[in-house]
Amino acid sequence: MGLGRGVVEACAENSTAEPGTAVADPVERGPAGEAEAPRADRNKPRRKGSWRRALLAALVIGAVVIPLSAAARPEIPAPAPAALAPLTAATLDETYAANGANAAEASRMAAADGDERRAAADRAMADPDRHLLAYDGRGPGLATEVLGDLAHADRIAVLVPGSDTSLDTYDRFRATALNLRRRLAHDAPNSRTAVVSWLGYDTPRTVSATVLTAGRADQAAPRLREFIRQLRGITGRTARIALLCHSYGTVVCGRAAAGLDVSDLVLVGSPGTGADSVAGLRTSARVWAARGGDDWVGDVPHVSADLFGTTVGFGTDPVSPEFGARVFAAGAGGHSDYFSPGSASLANLARIVLGETTEVTHA
Repeated sequence: MGLGRGVVEACAENSTAEPGTAVADPVERGPAGEAEAPRADRNKPRRKGSWRRALLAALVIGAVVIPLSAAARPEIPAPAPAALAPLTAATLDETYAANGANAAEASRMAAADGDERRAAADRAMADPDRHLLAYDGRGPGLATEVLGDLAHADRIAVLVPGSDTSLDTYDRFRATALNLRRRLAHDAPNSRTAVVSWLGYDTPRTVSATVLTAGRADQAAPRLREFIRQLRGITGRTARIALLCHSYGTVVCGRAAAGLDVSDLVLVGSPGTGADSVAGLRTSARVWAARGGDDWVGDVPHVSADLFGTTVGFGTDPVSPEFGARVFAAGAGGHSDYFSPGSASLANLARIVLGETTEVTHA
């Protein structure tokens, strides 16, 4: 039995949720899911009692102690973020140049420290053809990158990633943005679109207690709100912004949604948002949700429980009728396949960004 599934069962027995519900297990696995237990172990009766209480205690302690311990680790050496003028269409080139120079310096510092992996990641970000709205090479790292002509775009997609996304794994996240960008160009070659990959928060690790709670999302939400505000300083009020959120990123978007100036809020592969319904998000945006047929999140119970003052789990399933989102088709893909070329989900995501909402296919 994997740790995440054991946590879910323990929480379900001790939760304050209504009878007949269980607690969410938002631990993010790869497309293959968790490994099966040996056949002999599968038929053993599950032990109850003391081990469950110990697991609950470990979960709550982990939710508090693990983030503090992680924060105390020495950071990867890198310069402080570049000092920039307020973001406007007129300052974009200056911003891109300053952040590119910062990434180049971060690469030199990482190389001097013997961290060749991070040095290579920073060096790739420093490429003159890359357009960085923000960059911080310290620790796990933060980056906001633009694909397209942001100053003149009237349709903008902002992507918010889930767990285990950092500068060391950024290429995977960037690939989703590139796939969307290419699909938009294919479907509407004469449209003015841009895609922004927003790694603006310290994402939780997949195998950690932090991925079971909203702590990282609560820290990220004000940053996302501020970024959307800054984005409006570049685009003006007429551009349409769609916020596309994946996995734990949907928890971030749920926390940031109230009053956010976006036209569409899209939740894919979501463990829940922390809200019981669309109304609970307190947004005027159209709210969309989708899940691929082979996404392990479909097997996760979607509720939340208060355990010794810590809320574990994220509530109502966004693709359920009671949540009230516009549910669209995502095909048979897994948890990491929503932006795969040729997929039904990518086609529908592009239609939402382009405002072609009547063309979106429904699940």
